[in-house]
Amino acid sequence: MTRGNADAVSQPRPPPGPPPPAKVGSVKLLLVEDNTAMQTTLQRTFERRGMQVVACGDGARALDRWQASLPDVVLLDLSLPGLDGLQVLARARAAGLTTPVLILTARGTVGDRILGLNTGADDYLPKPFDLDELEARVRALARRAPGSQERDASAGMPAPYCGLQIDPDSGGAYLRGRPMDLAPRELALLRALLARPGQAVARERLLELVFPGKAEVQADAIEVVAYRLRKKIAGTDAQLVTLRGLGYLLKAAG
Repeated sequence: MTRGNADAVSQPRPPPGPPPPAKVGSVKLLLVEDNTAMQTTLQRTFERRGMQVVACGDGARALDRWQASLPDVVLLDLSLPGLDGLQVLARARAAGLTTPVLILTARGTVGDRILGLNTGADDYLPKPFDLDELEARVRALARRAPGSQERDASAGMPAPYCGLQIDPDSGGAYLRGRPMDLAPRELALLRALLARPGQAVARERLLELVFPGKAEVQADAIEVVAYRLRKKIAGTDAQLVTLRGLGYLLKAAG
């Protein structure tokens, strides 16, 4: 990744200052990112959110740090000097390192994602990205790591609404305790509606949340997502209602 991509993070850089002390059960994160500005932004952000971060900027050093620090999660950029991210991942897996890995890169094609996952990655987030989503994915992977304290220290999910819940850590949706198979935009719509159950959410606001950063999206695009989500919650205790000219609301069926 080049220095010109430092603006790939969609959140402002946090103000300087010392990070808080590590919390019991905090995630141990190995951050491998060669762009100095991006690395600093991510390290400060995650430390302020209670994680312990070890950062480095090249592939060979990443392998050494990986073996020495035994992190809960590795956040790995693909475009690294020397060994690239896929080479680092392949060598780590060959060496028996089973730490969950989230690939973070500007390479966003399906082929790149498949190659990364086949090499041994556990998740893949293309740039540009949202910091809250990135943190949620890191914490979700941390709970899967053997012996991770994050798994035991994680807070419970909020009370369900009509059987529907959003896990605040992983960002995943659940119906009566079972994971739901939702496309990213369906999940974003459900998350927005569950934030205000029983209340109307304006179409314009939903467009911002479901299609972030896409100024050219047609206003009726949200109708397609709502239609798909409505089908997936059909037969449950919840009902997705269209308010013509206003927006949508999620309410108890019946």
